[in-house]
Order: sequence, then C-alpha cells, then structure tokens
Amino acid sequence: MYAVFRTGGKQYRARKGDRLQVERLEAREGTTVQFDDVLLVGEGTDVQLGSPILPGGCVKAKVTEQGRGKKIVVLKFKRRKNYRRTKGHRQYFTEIEITSIVAGAPDKAAEPAEKKTAKKTAKKTAKKTAKKTAKKTAKKTAKKTAKKTAKKTAKKTAKKT
Repeated sequence: MYAVFRTGGKQYRARKGDRLQVERLEAREGTTVQFDDVLLVGEGTDVQLGSPILPGGCVKAKVTEQGRGKKIVVLKFKRRKNYRRTKGHRQYFTEIEITSIVAGAPDKAAEPAEKKTAKKTAKKTAKKTAKKTAKKTAKKTAKKTAKKTAKKTAKKTAKKT
C-alpha cells in the first residue's frame, strides 16, 4: 500500500519503509512525525482518494537525519558588460523513514449529522446577513429622504426671501 501526502508545499508518494528527504521539519533525530494531509491511500484498484484531504488518513514516520542538500550555483551574467555574480545555496532537509500508513474511512453515520448542523448554521447566517442588509438599506433610504426634504425646505425658504 502507498500513500500520497503533503508537507512543506510539496507532495510525496511513499510506501512503508521508504526513506524520503522532505523540506526541513522542526523535529529531532529519532522522533516520530505524523503527516495528516494525506491525499490518497491505496494499491491497485483499492484506492481511497480525498477531496482534497482524506479524512482520518495519516502517515507516520521516524526522523533519521537533519541535513543540507548539495550546493546549487546561481550565476548572473551579462555579456560584454563585465558583469558576473556567483551565489551558492544549500537547502535544508529532513530525512524520514515511513513507519506506517493509516487509511481512514469516513463515518457514514456521522455525515448526515454534519450536514444537518451545516444547514442550520447556514440558515442562521443567512438570517443574520438578511437582517443586517435590511438595517443598512433602511438607514440609507432614511438618510436620502432626510437629505431630499432638507433640500426642498432650503429651496422653499430661498424662494420666499
């Protein structure tokens, strides 16, 4: 069984026992790390795919090494201008060994309850927003009518004088 999980802005495909170099993690060597952003778990035709994350899925790994990668040379160059700049960069990494992959299945009994609560909260928020917009429009119309009446009375007084 293999899993596709996400960490450090990248996605990794791993099996139990694999060693991977991932973006640096704040963990000491020998500690266990758990990745909860599992996108896919399975093998062959038995594949569970999350949308986007598989609920209940996790990948556990042991940190084996903290280190830095090979040096990458960054070169800036403009011809005929005597302009050359060279810079080097070494990226930090954490080497992990996958110890277990857990494929979580969503609870079918829990889904309807979640949907009901989602509907209730949606209705409540819709009512609140409707009340707020009604109050705002009432205030705006009241201000407009007050301005119009003030202008009319100002015109009438100006005509009389």
